[in-house]
Amino acid sequence: MLTIRRARPEDVPAITEIYNEAVLTTTATFDTEPKSLADRQAWFAGHDERHPILVAETEGAVVGWASLSKWSDRCAYADTAEVSAYIKEEWRGKGIGRKLLEAIVEEGRRVKLHTIVAYVSQGNEVSLHLHKAVGFQEIGVAREVGRKFGRLLDVHIMQKIYE
Repeated sequence: MLTIRRARPEDVPAITEIYNEAVLTTTATFDTEPKSLADRQAWFAGHDERHPILVAETEGAVVGWASLSKWSDRCAYADTAEVSAYIKEEWRGKGIGRKLLEAIVEEGRRVKLHTIVAYVSQGNEVSLHLHKAVGFQEIGVAREVGRKFGRLLDVHIMQKIYE
């Protein structure tokens, strides 16, 4: 059984492990070095009611997470957030990412955001499809903006505007 719930401080080690797995093995993030637990604890503390972190839990373990983060510190952007979602490798392809993304999109609606933005790296067709399935539209492509695993990669910019 899968449970999606608000993340708690005790979830940060699992969140860190899942994120670092993505850092080392995927282009889903353009971080190139694993994050420390202290770094992820500070990141967690930087989220608030309007910028939640959710986790997917099954069999007593956190297997994925999603967050809404401030898009900018400038006040005019207060109603915009950036969405992120990561699933532990052995749990990918089981529908958990979609459920997490749907839940975090609903959180954005609940806290009355106007829009959320996602950045999806070149070649991540599953993520592109998933974002489109929950109402995001591709609004542009930033060409060759990140270098990872020895390759320059494009980033698809996606947006969901709440109606």
